[in-house]
Amino acid sequence: MDRRRTELTRQPPPPAGGAQETCNGAAGAAHVPPPPADQAAWPLWRLVLGLAWPVLLQQFLVLTVGLSDRLLAGRFQPGDPADHVAYQAAQTTAAYLSWVISSFAVLATVGSTALVARFVGAGDRAAAVRAANQSILLAAALGLLGTAVGLAGTDPLLALLQLHGKAAAFAADYLRPLFLALTAYVVLAAGNACLVGAGDTRTGLCVLGGVALLNVPLAWGFFHGVGPLPGQGFAGIAVGTATANVLGALAVLTVLARGRAGLRLRLPLLRPDWPLLWRLLRVSVPAGIDSLSVAACQLWFLSIVNHLPYAESSAHGIALGWEAMSYLSGYAFGMAAMALVGQFLGAGRPRQAARAGWTAFGMGCAVMCLMGAVFYALAPQMFGLFCPDPEQRPVIAAGVPVLRLVALAMPALACSIVFTPALRGAGDTRVPVLFTWTGFLGVRIPLAYFLTLAEVPLGPLGTWPGLGWGLQGAWTAMVADVIVRGLFFLYRFASGRWQRIEV
Repeated sequence: MDRRRTELTRQPPPPAGGAQETCNGAAGAAHVPPPPADQAAWPLWRLVLGLAWPVLLQQFLVLTVGLSDRLLAGRFQPGDPADHVAYQAAQTTAAYLSWVISSFAVLATVGSTALVARFVGAGDRAAAVRAANQSILLAAALGLLGTAVGLAGTDPLLALLQLHGKAAAFAADYLRPLFLALTAYVVLAAGNACLVGAGDTRTGLCVLGGVALLNVPLAWGFFHGVGPLPGQGFAGIAVGTATANVLGALAVLTVLARGRAGLRLRLPLLRPDWPLLWRLLRVSVPAGIDSLSVAACQLWFLSIVNHLPYAESSAHGIALGWEAMSYLSGYAFGMAAMALVGQFLGAGRPRQAARAGWTAFGMGCAVMCLMGAVFYALAPQMFGLFCPDPEQRPVIAAGVPVLRLVALAMPALACSIVFTPALRGAGDTRVPVLFTWTGFLGVRIPLAYFLTLAEVPLGPLGTWPGLGWGLQGAWTAMVADVIVRGLFFLYRFASGRWQRIEV
């Protein structure tokens, strides 16, 4: 790739088009407002925060949706109150499979952000527009493929994950609407990824924030049956999510069709450009393998947790929902690092790229540690919110210790959450796959079997005695994995080898 040395005062890094543009700003290629006299002199924390805060707000809206869904399943589901625990166990498995869906979208999104950011940093807006159009085309094709596979494999997959009985039936009903709307979700994610690469995170806030705000009333409407919306109970939560994603995909396509951040959808550019598609996939496929590896290993881990009673499986899901507060906070700063690293490298300024990554990590780690302190202090109250009935007290007893345990792992988790997208912004997507496999297959899964179960099944070799710590053992294994992978990502970014990778 042509990596011409271009001063950032000529082609400004984000926040140009991000922190300075409103949601209703002018469309078109003249999107970027004039930079200050010397934007390169702006403190990096200001550039990082300008990109991160819209993503942070957007992620907390997403978290609100997840918490609202948990409330519906745990408090307002009609019928036998004892079934609430089964609904929450089904929701835990469905949440994991939703992560698989988001991991699948990485096949379209990482290459989109990396290439668009490099082209913008190098001052080649025409190439950035071509990359954005090909990203949308790739996202639509991948989404259709994922829908077909997901709908065909729902029931066998739930059986493989050791989910049976009522919880399995509830989970299947929940997942089918999400798979039907998968194409819309991937297109929405790819369009937003292109805008992030161009330095515009505010449009993503407007679109994805709007999706989250619509999701809550739609989920409640389809759950209870409000006005013209049919009441569908537990499955209605997913129908609301799927409907909101479809509306979000239409919104981001409309934004790109009108032009935003110098990007514009054009019908002639939506024809397959095979060399450019290959460049997108060359960056995205290793990252997709990494994300899908994480998802597959998470499902394997879930199958171990699903051997436990419903109360512990439910507690696992609720703890993960709260832990997402820290994860999503770090993710916002990771997205800022991804855009800045890509644009600074495209402008031929690797030292600034490194400084941007370290600045984003420091800020993200501070916020995540603050979240960890909240988890440790308020864990009983956080679980009590979702478990008001006496039948749910075992859920609280199982969940409070594990939420407090993960609170202690926030610095290591921040290394993974922030440095992973920072490396992806540089196109460094191959080596991190090895970190993922080492952490999950070498640490988390073996330890989870040994610490969680009283007897570890070894197939034809019989069984091996385990410690039988239940959910506490599973989360101990998870924290050990987080620490190992966090150290790997810290070392990789500190080595600086990512600065020499071509995309």
